[in-house]
Amino acid sequence: MQFNGFNQHDFETFQIEGLDERMTVIQERIQPKFQAIGDVIAADLAAMIGNEMFLHIAKHARRTVNPPSDTWSAYCHDKRGYKKHPHFQIGLWDDHLFLWLAYIYEMPNKNTIGNQFLQNSDVITSNVPTDYVISLDHTKKDAQTLEEIDLTKALERFTNVKKGEFLIGRHISKDDPILTDGDALLTEIRTTFETLLPIYKLSMK
Repeated sequence: MQFNGFNQHDFETFQIEGLDERMTVIQERIQPKFQAIGDVIAADLAAMIGNEMFLHIAKHARRTVNPPSDTWSAYCHDKRGYKKHPHFQIGLWDDHLFLWLAYIYEMPNKNTIGNQFLQNSDVITSNVPTDYVISLDHTKKDAQTLEEIDLTKALERFTNVKKGEFLIGRHISKDDPILTDGDALLTEIRTTFETLLPIYKLSMK
């Protein structure tokens, strides 16, 4: 499948009532696009990083009642799973597409990585544009720009709080015309992940 971008129908998926009904549309409408992106981006990431990167598409298998309010795909060096490792994400909320380098609470060594970031925060500030955004909770769609956030406090929370998380990347509004241009969006994804690569490499040492 050729990737031709996202449209308003994709974002309207999150207005559908009912777990089964919404999941059916996610599987039929959005997941094939994640796969088409992955056919390109997994190889690009592997070339940047120097080892194979595997595509994981969220199944939302733990849900039994409430339909997901967002959905995503992830890229990781581990074929079996991504949540315990640094990973890249591409996903949708109802009003934006997100591109993340993600460190979530399920990582067993996040304390070590957090201290690495605190000791080398210039790797973040010198490589990432100030309009990139940071989230401290992957279950919420709110995020602050690098310019707005207190980076040290954010990293201390990630390091010391059991449920602390750190996600850094970009939000692209559902109304941004780049989303409907598949080639342009793939270029934007590639550029974003390349910008975040020094942070990823630091965390994988």
